Amino acid sequence: MQKRNLSFAQLFNLSFGFFGVQIAYALQSANISRIFATLGADPHQLSFFWILPPLMGMIVQPLIGILSDKTWFGKFFGRRKFYLLVGALIAVAVMVLLPNAGNFTFEQGVWLGLNAAMWFGLFSLMFLDTSINIAMQPFKMMVGDTVNEEQKGTAYAIQSALCNAGSVVGYLFPIFFTWIGIANTAEEGVIPDSVKWSFYAGAAILILCSLYTFLAVEEMDPQEYAEFHGLNKKKEDEDTKETGGNNGFILRSFLTVGLVQFFCWAAFMYMWTYSNGAIAANCFGWDGLDAKDASFQDAGNWVGVVFCVQAVGSLLWAAFLPKLEHWFGNKGAYAVSLIVGAIGFASVFFVHGDYALGSLIIPGKYVIFVSYALIGAAWAAMLALPFTIITNAISGSKHMGALLGLFNCTICIPQIIAALCGGLLLNNICAHVQAGMLVVAGVLLVLGALAVALIKEKKED
Repeated sequence: MQKRNLSFAQLFNLSFGFFGVQIAYALQSANISRIFATLGADPHQLSFFWILPPLMGMIVQPLIGILSDKTWFGKFFGRRKFYLLVGALIAVAVMVLLPNAGNFTFEQGVWLGLNAAMWFGLFSLMFLDTSINIAMQPFKMMVGDTVNEEQKGTAYAIQSALCNAGSVVGYLFPIFFTWIGIANTAEEGVIPDSVKWSFYAGAAILILCSLYTFLAVEEMDPQEYAEFHGLNKKKEDEDTKETGGNNGFILRSFLTVGLVQFFCWAAFMYMWTYSNGAIAANCFGWDGLDAKDASFQDAGNWVGVVFCVQAVGSLLWAAFLPKLEHWFGNKGAYAVSLIVGAIGFASVFFVHGDYALGSLIIPGKYVIFVSYALIGAAWAAMLALPFTIITNAISGSKHMGALLGLFNCTICIPQIIAALCGGLLLNNICAHVQAGMLVVAGVLLVLGALAVALIKEKKED
């Protein structure tokens, strides 16, 4: 069967729902540390709350891949779309509950140093990330299912662009709702209304975008899928040396790309965890003690803005990536992007107070935009290049969904390890200075750039 090219509209429809999913993910990334600090968490505890999202992803995404590989719900629900819809519906429900965790104080119940509000928030976060992962994985698999090798880079670039656009919206919601007059502070232990309304709006957009892709995309039936991927021929040749060699190449691709992923995702885990505290202390004069203080909550809004700058930087760098790939190949573009991101991470530590440019005084909260724009270069490469390399390596496999689900472990495991080590590093290496953890993130990206040299790409047939 000829692997036909898809139109731009078809490629766009495959990933449009990812825009809504990424809004939910952005809200989670930018606000979880703020939410749990507001509920009473100590800064040294913050990284532990971040264990749940990657842990759930490591469990859920391979499971969704395996299940969707083996099921067909007919033309309407398809193979992957059913799970997309289920995940989106659950995510909407949880996004309404999570920001209300502070309303459930139950002062009589405290266990393991966490009050009942924090336990409610933890379980809500667990279900939120589970549902986001259920909804997110089908988009990656549908590209692998329906897009040929020639267009795969374009398809993931579109997905990356929609991902960053969704991030921009999600990151800006809290400061937008504050700007229109919704309260950005609340009584002790209660999440501000600006954050609550951000989650409500994100939930509405998530379900609308997911429904659009669900209705606009028609998946291949099992027979057409087998013909498109040459599975019938592969079954005849499955015992040949060629197949065995391909399995070895797939394993090497997983291990080498996974090593790069380890350093990259550990670095971004520290960005998500410690940016709020770092920016609050460096740019807003926060004393590091009282999370209900207006300086900390204002910095929480500003974290959304700088993450938005990171997303815009990522969009711009993604447009530049094809040129880098032409000059240096996929591996060279990958390494250069990570080095640029490392410079951005390390520079956060040095941004303090105001800066004079002639007679012009520039507050540090604006100077820090440069740092996060540079970080966006690494994010752009991380969203596009690993999946391009891996899906090319596993092209034609009847276990496409399961393999992509397992590959997600290279995203989740480093985040879990980073979260477990975060408090220890903050205490012993960074002397309780949260901005120091961004320097650690920069070092990790440099190690990731060096590890790119180990990747061996699949040669064109």
